[in-house]
Amino acid sequence: MEAAVRADWTVPEVHDIYHQPLLELVHQASVVHREFHDPGQVQVCQLLSIKTGGCPEDCGYCSQSAHHNSGVQPRPLMGVEEVVATARRAKAQGVTRFCLGAAWREVRDNPGFERVLEMVEGVSGLGLEVCATLGMLTVEQAKRLEAAGLYAYNHNLDTSQAYYPSVVSTRSYQDRLDTVANVRATSVTVCCGGILGLGESEDDRIALLHTLAGLDPHPESVPINMLSKVEGTPLADQPDVDISDTVRMIATARLVMPASDIRLSAGRHVMGFSDQALCFLAGANSIFSSEHNIMLTVPCADHTSDRALLARLGMQARPAARTSQ
Repeated sequence: MEAAVRADWTVPEVHDIYHQPLLELVHQASVVHREFHDPGQVQVCQLLSIKTGGCPEDCGYCSQSAHHNSGVQPRPLMGVEEVVATARRAKAQGVTRFCLGAAWREVRDNPGFERVLEMVEGVSGLGLEVCATLGMLTVEQAKRLEAAGLYAYNHNLDTSQAYYPSVVSTRSYQDRLDTVANVRATSVTVCCGGILGLGESEDDRIALLHTLAGLDPHPESVPINMLSKVEGTPLADQPDVDISDTVRMIATARLVMPASDIRLSAGRHVMGFSDQALCFLAGANSIFSSEHNIMLTVPCADHTSDRALLARLGMQARPAARTSQ
């Protein structure tokens, strides 16, 4: 029987899915994955920090917060030509989604935003899916990004609503949900996921998945990140996330959001071949790759190693959903 896309999951239902024996959970997720996606394809994405450091938010995991002494040197907003040139090189390496990340609390209607709109237009003109993660934004700002050619907007929930205040104090969970709703007022797709390893409980992970799967429609893209621990941040001493926890999260996400892309995101650089293969079997169908072994300010696998990985798996990079602006 084909799985149904539904937004009325209950917490007990998600709990029961999550707590199945791991291999049975992976099997179920793999079956559903094949119903909705081509299991031989993975989308390759690249994330560029277009404005680095100095962020006024105090997110406990983030090296770019002005509240933490992480050693990250602030860098101003990049020029349009440099960003488009980087995107052009990424496309030549097989990247089909190019993401622009700015360390801002929120989008402001100023010359910086005007420059970002030019970046979006330029990258979209290359035939890439262009994504942006710029902090909170209004409906009007989302519409301007839409008009420039934005394909997706990333705004993660990070963790459960109950645990969120333990990670961030400078904004609320509702702020996050409101931004997602503002993006939904446009045709721009939503990229929204979370981070494992923040000190959260299994119940927090289940609650995060329940919240994401309760959004109607589901986020088209759901990144599952593993905490990249950075010295000088409050969460630098958290224990490593076990691969079984990552796989369990991916598989549950695949079952409750069957049509969404599940993105194996930050933290993948520490995974071996078999770990990544198991994640793909459990329903992950997207990765972040990099030009210089870095994603924003944390380590990331590079294009050469990722091409070798996909070749060993007999998998191919997925074409872009958008071929022109």
